[in-house]
Amino acid sequence: MTAARPLLSPGARRFVSGVSACAALAAAGARDASAQTPSPLGEWQYSAGVPLEKLYDPNISTWNISVGAAMTLQPRYAGSDRYRVMGGPNLDIRYRDLFFLSTGEGLGANVLRGPNWRVSLSVGYDLGRRSADDIQHLNGLDNINAAPVMKLAADYVISKEFPLVLRADIRRSLGGSNGWVGDFSAYMPLPGSNEHFFWFAGPTVSFADSRYMNSWFGVNQGAAARSGLPAYSSGAGIKSFGAGVTMAWFLNKHWFVTIDGAIEQLVGRAARSPITQQSTNGVFDMSVNYQF
Repeated sequence: MTAARPLLSPGARRFVSGVSACAALAAAGARDASAQTPSPLGEWQYSAGVPLEKLYDPNISTWNISVGAAMTLQPRYAGSDRYRVMGGPNLDIRYRDLFFLSTGEGLGANVLRGPNWRVSLSVGYDLGRRSADDIQHLNGLDNINAAPVMKLAADYVISKEFPLVLRADIRRSLGGSNGWVGDFSAYMPLPGSNEHFFWFAGPTVSFADSRYMNSWFGVNQGAAARSGLPAYSSGAGIKSFGAGVTMAWFLNKHWFVTIDGAIEQLVGRAARSPITQQSTNGVFDMSVNYQF
């Protein structure tokens, strides 16, 4: 399962290259991850660069389409000490500054927008968690079924001169955990970017309600009896802190390669859960893409 996001137009990339000595402004590509499925990747990494495109190139094409293939190395579930490799196709289709279909952001629309901000509403998919993901540690625990996820997100760019992107989002699983989870994040382009190479970095803090936390990190009495783990409940609060880096290389007019990495630190009740085998998780992914 994969994620994708569009790139700045050639005109915007040339502008970015011209000011990179002051503050590198960048675009992003695509990377492999299950859309909305818990991952150490920051939510901003699913759409890095998108809020900057219109700011630096107001004449956005009617259609922006990119396709590709990607792989990711990530934990089997939040708090796992075992990793797995996943792979699949990338797809990102955008119509003006209005509608999008992306394996990263899902199917959605920018319901409110301005020159340096947007508010989007979308639906994605959460693969959940099953005992088969790690039979040694999850045997006897309740499965978290795969389910659609509704997401409301807002991005705001400070200015062209200081291209810090502030982002907030909140997501609700329609099934599965049946809970709410959200993020606050900030990221910006880094020095060294040019017309052919771009990179971003930034931190994220994630929070969730008690239903989400108990689905992923709680152990009810029945599951405790079946699994041998102690009963455990987790209330609403901060779930994790994290940081990520996103990079993109343009090989020519159409082909580009992306690499992403991130680290997530579970905190509080999530970190102390008997389900959590390792409170610090990382992720690495790479993709090769073609932009029409």
